Amino acid sequence: MRAAGRATSAGQREAVEQLCGLYWYPLYAYVRRRGFDADQAADLTQGFFARLLEQRIVRGADSGRGKFRSYLLGTLKHYLSHEWRRARAQKRGGGREVLRLGLDDAESRFVSEPAHNLTAEKLFDRQWALTVLELALDDLRRHSVESGKERHFLRLKGFLAGGSSAEYRDAGGDLGLSEGAVRVVVHRLRRKYRDLVRAQIGRTVQSPAEVEDELHHLFRAIGSAGD
Repeated sequence: MRAAGRATSAGQREAVEQLCGLYWYPLYAYVRRRGFDADQAADLTQGFFARLLEQRIVRGADSGRGKFRSYLLGTLKHYLSHEWRRARAQKRGGGREVLRLGLDDAESRFVSEPAHNLTAEKLFDRQWALTVLELALDDLRRHSVESGKERHFLRLKGFLAGGSSAEYRDAGGDLGLSEGAVRVVVHRLRRKYRDLVRAQIGRTVQSPAEVEDELHHLFRAIGSAGD
């Protein structure tokens, strides 16, 4: 987030696009829950991120104004209030430089959301949390591939949330490992996964001290669908 906010940073576009990868779907889901249809939500989300890049809106985020997650949502609300009619009347992105967003898949993801009564704000937080976990899992897979452990990852990723002794033994049989060895590998995967989740969050806060607060918020947001 700090790199994205520096006006002269050579990697500014890359940093902003990393943020887009984390936030585009949570923001799209927020816009849809606000009552806009699929085409309007796609136009508005694309236009918002294009404006984010053009005007370097991220420079306005600082530790005195709260978490970047909250800052970005507040900025989107302002954008919707003042610019949605103009954005809707233009082509997607409003003729601005287009960022690489996954909007083609956005609506299919949105309509497959489980039934719940979440407000637009809570839905945004929940999708932010799930996206953080998904991106961290992708990072864990890449790390496993690079270290020659892809087969372990593919067989054991389901154990990140826990498993029974019988399941550990079955996995060990598939991998040619003892139950104890499987538990060691799973422990290492969980530890690495936690580190990668923290790294994802660390890209969106002003200081390392804020990571734990955001991590707690992440777990609360994941459980919000059951509230």
